[in-house]
Amino acid sequence: MLSKTDIQDRPKVVCLCGSTRFLEAFQDANLNETLKGHIVLTIGCDVKTDHQLFGPTVKMKTVKDMFDNLHLWKIYFSDEILVLNVGGYIGESTRREIEYAQSWDKPIRYLEEPCK
Repeated sequence: MLSKTDIQDRPKVVCLCGSTRFLEAFQDANLNETLKGHIVLTIGCDVKTDHQLFGPTVKMKTVKDMFDNLHLWKIYFSDEILVLNVGGYIGESTRREIEYAQSWDKPIRYLEEPCK
């Protein structure tokens, strides 16, 4: 059981950001960060492949917008973000997440060193 004094030693909270086309990178980073003792916030669903979970009546744009907003909250609650820029790829949504993290002065790490 955690005590109030444990709060000062709480684990770092890391939010994973990147394209959902790199699901394996999300899984690997989740494991690696957890093994470092970090709390990991990650994507809840991949709307590109998990659309069958929602049925034919759900408007996928509405679901994606909701997930995007939830992910910004995850960034807000995190201590830093880890951008999973496989092959250097950073899409529009990820760029927006990076800008959001910067607006809160969150440290940003990259899976691969970004091109200058």
